[in-house]
Amino acid sequence: MYIDFNDTICAPATTPGTGAISVIRVSGEKALEIADKVVSCKPLRARQGSRSGSATDSSSSDCPVGNGQLSSTPGYTVRFGTVHGKDGGLLDEVLVSVFHAPHSYTGEDSAEISCHASKYIVEQIMLQLMEAGARAAEPGEFTRRAFLNGKMDLAQAEAVADVIAAQSAGAHRIAMNQMKGGFSSELKEMRSRLLEIVSLMELELDFSEEEVEFADRTQLRSLVDKVTGHISKLIDSFRLGNAIKNGVPVAIAGATNTGKSTLLNALLGEERAIVSDVHGTTRDTVEETMNIDGILFRFIDTAGIRETSETVEKIGIERTWQKISQAQIILGMLDLSRPETELAESLGELLPKIGFKDQDLVLLLNKCDLISTENYNNKSVFIRNILVLFIDNKYNTKPYLVLHPNSAPLDGNDLMAGADAGKDRGITINILPVSAKRQDGIQTLKSTLASMQKDRLTGQDTTLVTNLRHIDALTHALDALTRVRSGLDTSLPTDLISQDIREALYHLGSIIGEISTDEVLGEIFGRFCIGK
Repeated sequence: MYIDFNDTICAPATTPGTGAISVIRVSGEKALEIADKVVSCKPLRARQGSRSGSATDSSSSDCPVGNGQLSSTPGYTVRFGTVHGKDGGLLDEVLVSVFHAPHSYTGEDSAEISCHASKYIVEQIMLQLMEAGARAAEPGEFTRRAFLNGKMDLAQAEAVADVIAAQSAGAHRIAMNQMKGGFSSELKEMRSRLLEIVSLMELELDFSEEEVEFADRTQLRSLVDKVTGHISKLIDSFRLGNAIKNGVPVAIAGATNTGKSTLLNALLGEERAIVSDVHGTTRDTVEETMNIDGILFRFIDTAGIRETSETVEKIGIERTWQKISQAQIILGMLDLSRPETELAESLGELLPKIGFKDQDLVLLLNKCDLISTENYNNKSVFIRNILVLFIDNKYNTKPYLVLHPNSAPLDGNDLMAGADAGKDRGITINILPVSAKRQDGIQTLKSTLASMQKDRLTGQDTTLVTNLRHIDALTHALDALTRVRSGLDTSLPTDLISQDIREALYHLGSIIGEISTDEVLGEIFGRFCIGK
């Protein structure tokens, strides 16, 4: 279907019936002219003795300014007006915000009509606007016009949707940084430097017979290394950026009947997962998100780990391993009421599945209220020894064990946190005694999770990538630059190296919209809400 992006569009920018007011946007060359046909405003009047150029609708003034039409109203002005129904009766009293091109969100003449949030009122005003010459906007069309009119680049336009969808302070911060152009400026800088080099290389081709070299190969190697390093960091940031945007994935894992589902319910404060004394009750993953101190976490209750011949349960356990591999934080559940042999077996199953270099383990010593303090301390030391031995054998270092003895009603004065090289090597394991059933230690767990994530974000002034389209483009650009570096090392002909640089420029440009197609734009803005 052909869409004319030069006509005038209108759409509700708010959901009718959910608040006191609704806002209807009108944008396009005839936006103010069409709004004049729907909204009646009195002539502007300047207050006697007021500063020159100021205006108000005050009826006490006696100096009329203009004819009352919105099209002749100065930009950044809010006008009071009335809308009448087809029968001539009053439909609503409204406020209209007036914007003149290019000083508006879309870069076009625009009006925003604030009316009462009645579905009927909104529908009637929309019908009158369309009868006056506007058409209903497509999803994301206002932001698409802002992009087409140079008000923002494509990456900034995509960030608008992320700002609206942000469910945490972290997600909001990332989206706002991208919307302000932080990510775009980095890409433009890289493209600019690469474009300068490739232009010189292509100039060499015009003088190939003279064997003139305009582009310094040493300088090009240095630039390619710097750009590929920057792109690699952006790609690596996706795991963290995506977690902040969609919720940090936290897998609750352990043997059957260790209290995983009870823990999920305790964290959420509701009976979300089925709890039973029967082993293997949870056979599929249960996921819920929760905002803790401005950070969105996505908790995943998994099937209990054990040897089984039951087909459905085996599928559930396979999904458990899959979720553990995808999680950023693993809450390892241990039932302290069980013998040490079973605790060792559970750890032996879980620990090899965790990538301690890029995943965090929080070990929860559950059901601590069922055992004595002496028994707790003995088992705690036993568990810590297993952790130290495993990390030492696999990573040739010792873990930094952070113990939280005050998170449960136990006397843990003799528990000591081990501080050694593991802290510097990045292998930290938090150990918390809890009672999921009694909800002892739950608040400490929440604080620990928030603190871990905030520590990860400390000093994160660099851009975090959260968009799959951006990651795909960055990956292709990195592949092209890797070929450039290889070509420089093997003295590949200039024209072939130049082509690879051009390919990298294309993929970087596709992120910010310097290279785009209608199909790509339709896919991106089609995910926006109506009115944005």
